[in-house]
This record gives sequence, structure tokens and C-alpha cells, in this order.
Amino acid sequence: MNDYMLLFRGRNRSLSPEQMQRSIEKWRGWFDELRRSGHLKDRGHPLQDSRKVVTGRQRTVTDGPFVEVKDLINGYTVVTATDLTEAVELARGCPMLDIEGSVEVRQIENGSP
Repeated sequence: MNDYMLLFRGRNRSLSPEQMQRSIEKWRGWFDELRRSGHLKDRGHPLQDSRKVVTGRQRTVTDGPFVEVKDLINGYTVVTATDLTEAVELARGCPMLDIEGSVEVRQIENGSP
């Protein structure tokens, strides 16, 4: 089994209280299913919109990156899967997709550099 990081991308939309409750229920259901099936390694966390980027040898700090709203990383989860195909199939159940978001699936390298 390998570990895969699922990166949730998309815009943060303003939701009504009812929409927010439905969204929370979908996320809980998806996490429960991943846990029951033995695929959930780290539930992860949502990320705030504020950010700083440190770059280059001068360690310059900026407020960026300035990317399109659809490309903002909103959170992550780590799952365990036999291969990339299975990890992608797990990502297909993510509630982020219901609001026109996307899920990037990346294998986590094992071992030290």
C-alpha cells in the first residue's frame, strides 16, 4: 500500500446555512466511508485563504502566489491505496467535486531524500 495526498482545489463559495449543513454532511459521509474501508490515513485540514510565500536565496516574502481562484488549494487529506488508479477512484467520491472543484492526487514518496 502507498500513501497519496488528495489536494482539494476550487473557490470558496458563500453558502447558505442549509447548503453548508448539506456540504458538511457529505464531507463527513465521505470521510466515514474512507475510514470504514481502511483507506483514510490522515483526515487532513481545510486551509485558510491567507498565505505568504518565501522564495529564492534572498528569502523574499510575498502575499502570493497569485493564481486563479479555481487553483487555490483549500485543504488536503492523505489516503492509503494500492496504486494511483485506486487513489483516483477514492478521490472521485470527494464532495469538492460537487461544487465544481477538483482533487489533485499525488503519491507521497517513501523514504528519505
